[in-house]
Amino acid sequence: MKLVMGVCLLARLTNAASLNVTLQMIGNTAIKVMTTNNGGEDLKVLRTGTFLESTATEKVEVFQSGSRVPFDGIRLLVSTASLDEDAFQTIPVNEMIETEFDISHMHDLSAGGVFQIIANGALSYASAGSTAIAGIVPYTSNIISSHINGSQAQAARKAFLEKRTLLQSDCTGTNLTTLRTTIDNCALWATRAKEAATAGTRLVEYFKSNSSSVSGTVSEVFEKIAAECNPTSGISKTYCSDRYPNCVPGVLAYAIPSQSYIAYCDLFFTLLPAVTQDCHAQDQAGTMVHEFTHLDQIKGANDYGSYGYKAVQALPADKNINHADTYALYAQAVMLDCD
Repeated sequence: MKLVMGVCLLARLTNAASLNVTLQMIGNTAIKVMTTNNGGEDLKVLRTGTFLESTATEKVEVFQSGSRVPFDGIRLLVSTASLDEDAFQTIPVNEMIETEFDISHMHDLSAGGVFQIIANGALSYASAGSTAIAGIVPYTSNIISSHINGSQAQAARKAFLEKRTLLQSDCTGTNLTTLRTTIDNCALWATRAKEAATAGTRLVEYFKSNSSSVSGTVSEVFEKIAAECNPTSGISKTYCSDRYPNCVPGVLAYAIPSQSYIAYCDLFFTLLPAVTQDCHAQDQAGTMVHEFTHLDQIKGANDYGSYGYKAVQALPADKNINHADTYALYAQAVMLDCD
């Protein structure tokens, strides 16, 4: 990493939560998402970083000829300790909400032809009157197949990217001191986590398996993170400013894997301790581990719209192995010897 000097079980609702997510193509590359609450009570879901809001995160998966089209947008880390009501949206029982976005903005569809699109992930939810994450509700949409005009998609993508102003500011003063401390802690966490993964320690709790394949994958990821926790070398660049910009309320940091950079938001510096002594809580060291896993050269991990230990416990094994927070919380558990 180069420090840039310039620029459990799924928690349940009283009545089981159920979401019906339906996709519909609009025009060449726009998608309408219709989300219906089929559960037994109103559902208060986290909007930040999902298809329910406008940030350029991965809202759907796009495929062509059986191969996934790379996503080159933003992967956010949302604070689970400082959320406000504006970060949530309540979907009443049996009611539907609609949202729209353009898949060409963060997927290169210039080849044109037939593409398949699906939404597959989970929404975090909170209880009424609370902003504490209570659990997650998984969803899988219909698959839509559409013939896309590549030239039109490329033009829409170009227009979107040109609107983005790349803001930069120095990593100086206390922010620079904080990042250097975090780098040191990250290196220690990753080294210890690699050792634990190699020995098969705690893998079942976090990754649902201690097979040699899982052990090897997790160990390799942490080996790469340990190497990246270096202020003068590495594959990535680190910023102390909102380059994209995407430091919306509640966001601690974000990564753009396709460009191999990570930006830390003000909340990272003002809210989080360097290292927490509370198991499953967020801190600066865990945030850095989380963000590094998003880089394509390290793991290309996803968030699946899910953060925290409850999400780790609720996700299936095939998602845990590619879930950024699973790696961060695993490393923390190793360091703190969590029960």
